[in-house]
Amino acid sequence: ETNTLPFHPFENHQGDILRMEKEHQVLKEKLQEAEEKFEQLQNRRLEEITAFEELLKKSVEETEVSQNELDWFHQDSEAQLKKWQQEKKENRDNLKALRSTAKKHSETNERYLKAADDKEKQYHECLNTFLETSNKFANEKGKLEELIKKSQGDSQECVKRAVKAEVSVLQTWKETEVWKLKGTIAKAEGNIRTLKALSSSASTAPVLKSQIDLWEIFISNVKKQLEKVEAEYEEKIEQVKNGARNCLSKVEIVDVPSP
Repeated sequence: ETNTLPFHPFENHQGDILRMEKEHQVLKEKLQEAEEKFEQLQNRRLEEITAFEELLKKSVEETEVSQNELDWFHQDSEAQLKKWQQEKKENRDNLKALRSTAKKHSETNERYLKAADDKEKQYHECLNTFLETSNKFANEKGKLEELIKKSQGDSQECVKRAVKAEVSVLQTWKETEVWKLKGTIAKAEGNIRTLKALSSSASTAPVLKSQIDLWEIFISNVKKQLEKVEAEYEEKIEQVKNGARNCLSKVEIVDVPSP
């Protein structure tokens, strides 16, 4: 908004200060011109008087001038002198008026300059206050950013520990279920070995053969269940490692009835 609005209370309209400064400059130039004109006129009148006096002296010395011509010459000189004195008085009055106007504008200009200095001081005070506040907020922002950075690091570390814990739990559940199923398979294989040993007798061979077949089917089903459990637990572990949530649940185990 610099130089776009009136500067109250020193301007009623935009540009009043500049206009008064221009008027002040014009008056100074007129004053200087009047002084120069006055000096030129004074010098010219002095030169004219000197010339007239020399002419009078020369005329008196060289020739005898009639009394009428001498009276006429004196009258003319007096008239010229009065005219010059009148012009001198007018020039002095004009000079006095110009000096009074110049003084008035000078005082007004000093008043405006003082007001401008006061406004500039207020501006610098406001600027310093703003800078202090800005620096304070910048320091607080830096502290908050450091705290956020530290919190993010702690959060990432917690996430890593949580993932590790979830993977450990899933791995434990997997190993437990696998151990149970492998134990079931081992018992079933032991039963098959016992039945095969007893099937050497011809009288019991047909009955035991059917029992052996049932146990082999049972072992096959349990192995399928084992593969399913291992695959699903591995899938859950990979999901947890990749950042998935709500994966911490046991794999559903289908109970395979034994023969």
